[in-house]
Amino acid sequence: MKRVLALFFISTLLTGGVMAQSGRITPKDTPTDATIIQLNDLTPEQMFAEASVYAKTKFAEYEQKKIPYSTALHDRTVLEQRQLAAKYATVMSERRNLSGDDFYYLGMLNWYARNDDRAKENLYKFIPLERSPSEKAQTARSVIVIISAQTKDFDAAEKFLKEYLQNEPIKIAERGRMESELADAYRANNDLARAAVHAEESYRAAKALFKDWNSRARGISEVLGAATKAFQIYDDAGKQPEADKTLDDLRETGVLNQSNGIFYTAVDMKIKYLIETNRKPLAMQTYADALAQSVKDFSEKKVQDDLVKSLKKRLKHYQVLGETAPEIVDIDKWMPGNAQTLASLRGKVILLDFWATWCAPCIEAFPSLIAWHENYGKDGFVILGMTRYYGEVKAAKADFAAEFSYLDNFRKTHRLPYEIGVAKGQANQINYGAMSIPTTVLIDRKGVVRYVELGTSASRSEEIRKFIEKLLAEK
Repeated sequence: MKRVLALFFISTLLTGGVMAQSGRITPKDTPTDATIIQLNDLTPEQMFAEASVYAKTKFAEYEQKKIPYSTALHDRTVLEQRQLAAKYATVMSERRNLSGDDFYYLGMLNWYARNDDRAKENLYKFIPLERSPSEKAQTARSVIVIISAQTKDFDAAEKFLKEYLQNEPIKIAERGRMESELADAYRANNDLARAAVHAEESYRAAKALFKDWNSRARGISEVLGAATKAFQIYDDAGKQPEADKTLDDLRETGVLNQSNGIFYTAVDMKIKYLIETNRKPLAMQTYADALAQSVKDFSEKKVQDDLVKSLKKRLKHYQVLGETAPEIVDIDKWMPGNAQTLASLRGKVILLDFWATWCAPCIEAFPSLIAWHENYGKDGFVILGMTRYYGEVKAAKADFAAEFSYLDNFRKTHRLPYEIGVAKGQANQINYGAMSIPTTVLIDRKGVVRYVELGTSASRSEEIRKFIEKLLAEK
């Protein structure tokens, strides 16, 4: 198992990140009398200590035994930890002599088990018992803020955040998590002004913590996530100067930390945002400046080369964004057979999916494409699959007729319900910068290219879905 992955999941567990995503957990087994007697020998602190390090201990065990990491293994371990926490919480709650720190341990066990109401109830009891500043009281406050934000109890969330900031110790990681949860909650409640305040604090915390995470990859992920959230909130609110400033700051953060990933993401987001807000000349100037800056501001030659290569790979996408979509050309046949042109589809939102039968990520995208076809077709949404002849079938040479037959059977096997154009050459890929696949292009009702991205992932799929809905809402 890769140590970085293990550490990532452990740290997520210990901060409550994974636990905040699922429902309440109950004990896996009802404790028998014998079990209860045995458990009653444990103090509340011992129960909490065992449950809180369960996942960390198991991951270390897997690593020692060289058990390969898998999502299923991770999920099973997380569930086991939650069930253990729930079991201990059940046993502890039956005790009549709880006092002091016992309420903290019981509250945290319920937090790990995702029994939020009981967690808050016991942490509420614990905090007034702490006469002086303490780490436990601060953690208790942070958990109450998170739970309150997720349930949109904004008064409680703000009250305990204020108390947290008035006491010691203040942990940047805890503050960042609270601010992030509040930003999400206010954004979901369409209170973008308050969301922006908390998103800014979350981003500030992520930058301060960058070098403290157990892996550089985690630091990069936290910074990008927090910055993106702040940017999106400003974009939603129509705060263009603030959105610009956030992306400019993110780019500077990339230079400061010599992170080509942060720098590239900031530049890419800024160029797309400038084009989306009708500032394309400035967008293209930003592209040229970034090419020069990548050589000037990064000391390692490999980093410079990687940045230049990545930016140049995007140039065609930037050029086509915000422009009238190039017409589809050089199509030999359509499957199932209804010829399509972009001109004839004007007034609809169009998704061009550039793919090939040998491309595994392309195939992974099929379920999402089928769902979007079914869910949004009635609203004026059309998908056109775009592929071409490669001169072979399963690594064996094939002529157009044989390859088309294979493609048609492939389409039927995967039950693709939309039209697919089979091109003779690469003209369409060149026109849209789709030389790597899968590439997704979204065209608005006016026939303008609004989105071009490479690759497939859960986050990318969600990004595309939201952009489809955005374009469909435009009239």
